[in-house]
Formats: sequence, structure tokens, C-alpha cells
Amino acid sequence: MAPYGARAKEHVDGAIDLSQGTPVDPTPDFIQEALQAAADSPRYPVTIGTPELRAAMRDWAINTLGVTGDFDVLPTIGSKELVALLPTILQSKSVIYPKIAYPTYLVGAMIAGAKPIESEIDATTWPAADLVWINSPSNPTGRIAPAEEFQAVIDYSRKTGAVIASDECYLGFPAGAQQPISILKVAAGENKNLIAVHSLSKRSNLAGYRAGLIIGDPEVIAKILEVRKHAGLMVPLPVQRAMTVALGDEVHALKQAEKYRARRAVLQPALESAGFKVEFTNAGLYIWCSRGESDWDSIAWLADLGILCTPGHFYGPAGARHIRVALTASDTDIEKAADRIAKAGRP
Repeated sequence: MAPYGARAKEHVDGAIDLSQGTPVDPTPDFIQEALQAAADSPRYPVTIGTPELRAAMRDWAINTLGVTGDFDVLPTIGSKELVALLPTILQSKSVIYPKIAYPTYLVGAMIAGAKPIESEIDATTWPAADLVWINSPSNPTGRIAPAEEFQAVIDYSRKTGAVIASDECYLGFPAGAQQPISILKVAAGENKNLIAVHSLSKRSNLAGYRAGLIIGDPEVIAKILEVRKHAGLMVPLPVQRAMTVALGDEVHALKQAEKYRARRAVLQPALESAGFKVEFTNAGLYIWCSRGESDWDSIAWLADLGILCTPGHFYGPAGARHIRVALTASDTDIEKAADRIAKAGRP
């Protein structure tokens, strides 16, 4: 990507980076205040989370995700470290992940020395495996899995005994009327071998805090907790305090989701006017699109406009004719990017 970054920087009006999914909007003041208030923190934090945080995580899981039945919760140091280390923690021998997916699913399998298995969406076609990653809404495509698809995954787990890890970090960012749902809602209280992975990085603009959580089968979470205790994988106490207040407030999260919807409404028509076909993009923070050409050709065309995006093959060979365009830029930069694209038109 470096040459394309350099190319974008040569633009007379400067570069606009739409390649990274890192938040740019401020962390809400009330969350910052909770972090600051807990700054005097000389003791080691508890890996399982403070009683207040555990209550907040449980309430959020019930009220926002619709989780029922017997389940446990656990804070994590963001979601990426959990994704990368979960196969190692569970001593998985084989890991299934989507054919177009967040690269860390594959990296985590490689770290564990497990066999990585790239899969189609249809769970009825999957071979036996120890661990399965599913992702809805998807990064990078923004696709939302329907309830019947989740049910097929649950049926697969019941049949094979595989642990299902459902990455739901973008669940709070619907692009339109279709609402993403958690696998734990579909499970309707039968949570054995199911865990849902969530993050406050985008929901609350806490990427720099490293604040995430997992929810699901108490037996699976107990295994994860035991390793994390000995490995020192503890969320710092000030971050736990910040998480507690963040999870207790949905207003700021809904406002942030609306910002991303507004940015999508500005940028997507511009891309379409330049010949890009937008696919899925029903939720999340990205636009997944193609102009029927090599992803590098699309990246080069945009770089000449001073815009940097991500080639689709970074998310698997099946994405080689797509690009991922991030909405995690300021309103001003999104408007500038849309204006440049619209003025350039079709090549």
C-alpha cells in the first residue's frame, strides 16, 4: 500500500485516508470522566471484571442483544487480541472462517498451529472443526446474516461439538431498515458452545482504550478466563470503569451510528456515479464495492484523486475485484472525497 499512499499524498489538496477503520470522532466526555476518576489504580485489576462492569455487561447483553438462558460475560483487551488468541486458548486443531473475512481469523489459526479452513456461508457444507468464526455484520462486506443462517450454524455446532465464535462488533451500525441480530438471540437460551464477541472501539469511540467483551456459554468462557488469568490478559481498572458507564448508555451509541449512516449517504452515491457497484453494505462502517476490475486498478484510480482505500484481496482471494472504503473519517473528509470522486466521474 505504501506506493499508493505516497501517490495519494501528492494530490494538490492532500490525501484522504479511507483505508483504515479507526474512529476519528471524540470519545464522549462522560466516558473520559469515568476513566480519569479511576486513574488512582495501584492494585491489579480482576480479569473477570468488577462487579459493576459484570452487571453492566449482563444488562447490555439482555437488553440490547436479547440474550436469554444461562450465560456468562468477560471483558477483553479490545476484540482483536481475543480473535488472535482464541484458537490458542481453546487449543483448537482446526478453525473455520469466512472466505472473505477479517484477516485476524486466519492469523489466529496460524498462531495456534491449527488448520485454517476457508468456508462458504452455508454451514451444511462445512467439514468438522473445533472452532468456527462467523461475522455479522461482516467486515469488510457489511453483509447481515439472517436468522435462518444463524440457526444452521447452531445446528452444525450441536452436531459436531464445535465452538462457534460470532464476531458481532458492528452489530450497532445498521445502514438501513434491516437490523442485525446476535446469534445468542437466535439460540433462545440454548447457549452451549456459543460465544458472541463485541467491542466498544467503534460503538463508543474507545479504540484507544482497548475495550471489548465476550458473552455466551459459561463453560467456554470459564476456559478462556482460566488461561487469561495466568497470561495476565487483564483489562486495566480505569478502562473497566469507562466500559461500565459506556455500556450503560445507548444514546451516545445511537448518535454515533447515525453519523456513519450520514457519511455513507454522502459517499456511496459518489462511488456509484463513478461506476462502482456497491454490494451488501447493509451495516457496519465500510462500503464494499467493485468496478469489475482488479482491486489494485481501483486503488490506483482513487489514489490519483488523493484517496486511499483498501484492496479487497486483503480479506481473501475472493475479494480481489473489490475494494473496502472506510467511513471512519471526518464529515469534512468524507464530503471532500465524495466531491473528488463525483467530479472525476467514470474513467
